[in-house]
Amino acid sequence: RIAMAEIIGPAKRSPTEFLKQVTGRPVVVKLNTGVDYRGVLACLDGYMNIAMEQTEEYVNGQLKNKYGDAFIRGNNVLYISTVATKKR
Repeated sequence: RIAMAEIIGPAKRSPTEFLKQVTGRPVVVKLNTGVDYRGVLACLDGYMNIAMEQTEEYVNGQLKNKYGDAFIRGNNVLYISTVATKKR
């Protein structure tokens, strides 16, 4: 017999584990409106309200504004993604 885990592969991270892992790291937060906010994820709560530091606002891929700290209401969030790190 083959175990189901062997067919599916390694266990995937839960959203909670992902968010704990990326807290304090650079992320991209995409809003329902299509606007991106890029910065360091400071913290978030159970409603997905997000506090960010060193935040930059991108509209249609172009930098529009820079903020020191930003607070994003959770009901506006489409997704949170990690920022790809550049290899040297």
